[in-house]
Amino acid sequence: MSRTLPADIKQYFVVTGNYWAFTLTDGALRMLVVLYFHELGYAPLQIAFLFLFYEIFGVVTNLIGGWLGARLGLNRTMNIGLFMQIVALSMLVFPIFGLTIPWVMAAQALSGVAKDLNKMSAKSAIKIVVSSDAQHQLFKWVAILTGSKNALKGAGFFLGGALLAGLGFTAANAVMAIALALVWLASLILLKKELGRAKNKPKFSEIFSKSQAINYLSAARLFLFGARDVWFVVALPVFMAETLGWSHWGVGSYLALWVIGYGAVQSATPYLTGRKVNRPPGVSEAIVWALFLITVPILIAGGMVTGWNPEWLITLGLAVFGFVFAINSSLHSYLIVAFASEDGVSLDVGFYYMANAMGRLIGTMLSGWVYQEYGLVLCLLVSASFISMSALCLLPLRKYPLG
Repeated sequence: MSRTLPADIKQYFVVTGNYWAFTLTDGALRMLVVLYFHELGYAPLQIAFLFLFYEIFGVVTNLIGGWLGARLGLNRTMNIGLFMQIVALSMLVFPIFGLTIPWVMAAQALSGVAKDLNKMSAKSAIKIVVSSDAQHQLFKWVAILTGSKNALKGAGFFLGGALLAGLGFTAANAVMAIALALVWLASLILLKKELGRAKNKPKFSEIFSKSQAINYLSAARLFLFGARDVWFVVALPVFMAETLGWSHWGVGSYLALWVIGYGAVQSATPYLTGRKVNRPPGVSEAIVWALFLITVPILIAGGMVTGWNPEWLITLGLAVFGFVFAINSSLHSYLIVAFASEDGVSLDVGFYYMANAMGRLIGTMLSGWVYQEYGLVLCLLVSASFISMSALCLLPLRKYPLG
């Protein structure tokens, strides 16, 4: 006898598929912009500014997007996000005012809104389809979604480098816009059930979280992702191309493999943390893994100062950083879904990912400025200090129950 999946789970799979397709274009677009504008002679800080609106609008979108998801349903926020990404890609195919910094920043702004609408929709949907008494299952589903998303973002980095080398900047964006338009049309047909609509329509004033646990966790997330992006977003690819002499293909391929591996570790976190069967991890585990992470950028910076081979040091050091960071990120992603209120879950998740976007914004700007003024070593030391702040923000969470 054939078994039919529940309607909510079918809808969740559609949301996840949309998220995966979107993530490929998001990763590819980021790599295209970094490498193309570095090739044009833009300084690291100028390249960082190209992503300024992407991150700022991500902050705003997570706040408003969570509220919209609770009122309208996650299917609508997902479809709006897909459409906005198509428009953003099209702006780089048909640059009415040329590929100036303001025009590219405007396209990145739309892409930032689109990305966070998609992320909020997918992450919020998990809380709805997993019963409240199955926290270990919730941990597993969150880990799989988060890991697979990042693996596909890594594939997007590879895709971006390959498209830039093979087709050029404009044609690469055209191909991605057409492919995503097909996904969007399919989504309009398949996403019929309104996941995530709150029973009691939240007021706009409720976009800010009233939960102390969510506030502490959001602050920890801000510093965690600021720690990653302060050396990964601008400083690292420019260092690889400028100092190590790597080609666009080489930079895109290595960062793609890194993010794919990073995503695989995130998916495997329930096994790596030893919590795959009966009990999900708690806050204490997240603190311990944060302490492990602090040591990695310090050791890489120390190796650079003492004259180790920079190519081997960065290649191996980044791999270790990615492994430990992936576990930290996966634990945080589980904790937000576990702490979030089930009714109107997108409000709590949206507020949390607003902090995530704020961390990326701070990290991206610092990545360009600190690298340009002081070099990669200081970027790594700033990263270590941010991770320390993240661990401190987790300490008060130990008194709050999960679920």
